[in-house]
Amino acid sequence: MDAIRLLIAQYLRAAWRRRWLGVIVAWLVCGLGWVGVYSISNQFESSARLYVDADAVLTPLLRGIAADSAPTTQLEIIQRTLLSRPNLEKLISKTDLDLTLNGPSDRERLLGRLATDIKVNPQTKNLFTITYRDQSAKLAHDVVQTLLTIFVESATGGSRTEMENARRFLERQIQSYEQQLRAAEKRRADFRSRYIEVLPNSDTPNVPALETARGAAQQAEGKLQDATVARDALKQEVNTTPPMLVTESGGSATSVNGQPVKTRLQQAEDELRMLLLRDTDAHPDVIAQRKMIESLRKSPDEAPADPAGKAAPGGHDASPGTVRHSVPNPIYEQLKVKLIEAESNVTTLQRQRDEAVSYRERLEKVQHDQPGLIAEYQNMDRDYTVLRRNYEDLLGRLQSANIAQAADTQADKVKLQVIDPPEIPRLPVAPNRLMLVSVVLLGGLLAGVGVTVLIGQLDRSFSTVDELRALGLPVLGGISILGLVPLRLRMMSALRFGAAVAVLVGIYGGLMVHLLRSAALI
Repeated sequence: MDAIRLLIAQYLRAAWRRRWLGVIVAWLVCGLGWVGVYSISNQFESSARLYVDADAVLTPLLRGIAADSAPTTQLEIIQRTLLSRPNLEKLISKTDLDLTLNGPSDRERLLGRLATDIKVNPQTKNLFTITYRDQSAKLAHDVVQTLLTIFVESATGGSRTEMENARRFLERQIQSYEQQLRAAEKRRADFRSRYIEVLPNSDTPNVPALETARGAAQQAEGKLQDATVARDALKQEVNTTPPMLVTESGGSATSVNGQPVKTRLQQAEDELRMLLLRDTDAHPDVIAQRKMIESLRKSPDEAPADPAGKAAPGGHDASPGTVRHSVPNPIYEQLKVKLIEAESNVTTLQRQRDEAVSYRERLEKVQHDQPGLIAEYQNMDRDYTVLRRNYEDLLGRLQSANIAQAADTQADKVKLQVIDPPEIPRLPVAPNRLMLVSVVLLGGLLAGVGVTVLIGQLDRSFSTVDELRALGLPVLGGISILGLVPLRLRMMSALRFGAAVAVLVGIYGGLMVHLLRSAALI
């Protein structure tokens, strides 16, 4: 510890002996430093805060109906590409920065400096600031204001331009698909009209026409067989049923129970007259009744009864006073009518069966001659289905794009709000002269002390006997007092040194007061 204390004392004595050199160095360093601090240009900073958010009500309402333009993602992209070269070119052209350019190299340097100096800092998810510093307060304000305008135009106009381009693209695609769809419809209709008998039915598109024709032919054959069996059964019943019934009465042969007896022919004619009152000559009942009248006219059973009371053909001997005569059998007549209807039904079914078989044979011939016809139609129908589905999808997307465009232009899906607009700064933000002046003063004092200590280290003289003895040489003695300096002179020297340092500190204080007043802090 004693050695260290002696060393420090030695340094201080050496520095004190050269104190005026340290004062001169401190004055030079402080003077040059303070001049340099005041020669630094002022930097003015302008900033703006912008709040951006998607509409919290309209965006959820349009989800799934309109095209989702993802406003949040879109704004993030705009925010990150705000300092792109096209935007910086636009910024230079809209401000006075282009007046300072003398050539392409100056423009490139300016673009690089702007990309570095302009700061876009997000504070929150939807709040961010735009900041720029320049030696001109007005230019700093103009740069920030122009960037703010570019951002708003990009946020509002960019999405609308993209939506308009998308809508025009969809319209062109819809027109193209519409032309293709019409051509496909025409080819499909022509092909179907040419081979309508072979192609599947629209009601059963998955069932080939040949299978349908075969099924229809089999069904007609089955109905014909059933009708034939029924007709044969009716014929057998008609053959076993007597057409006439013999009746006996005590009166005249021309009446039964006081009423005149009508033959079957007369009854059939009466029924025909009744049918003609209700139906036309082409009605099946009228035709059947006429056929039955013709058959009755040719029948021998329609001969009138013998007025002398003789037995009718096939009858028994009549008792005295009894008249026998024949009357039509109503069951037989009903069976005959049903038989006629059954024969008509069989005829109709035979015609239908023949037509179905002919149609089936024609389809089999066409399919045998042109085996790839169905496959060609299926390919054509598949192409038509794909075109129609794409056309309908494009129409739906166009409607979604129209709704989204209306929301962007009329309802403002994206909310842009300038919280703090840019202002022309009145006070510089750089350099920090208060700190720099203090740093220069501290550096000057340290430089003065350091110079005196360094020169003291370079001095080879000895100030004490102990320093001389440290060399290892014999020292006989030393002169402790070689003339005393008057105390007054030593005090005056100390006062002059203190005054020099005080003046330096005073200049520092004056500079600090001036800077505080300039910054409107006092």
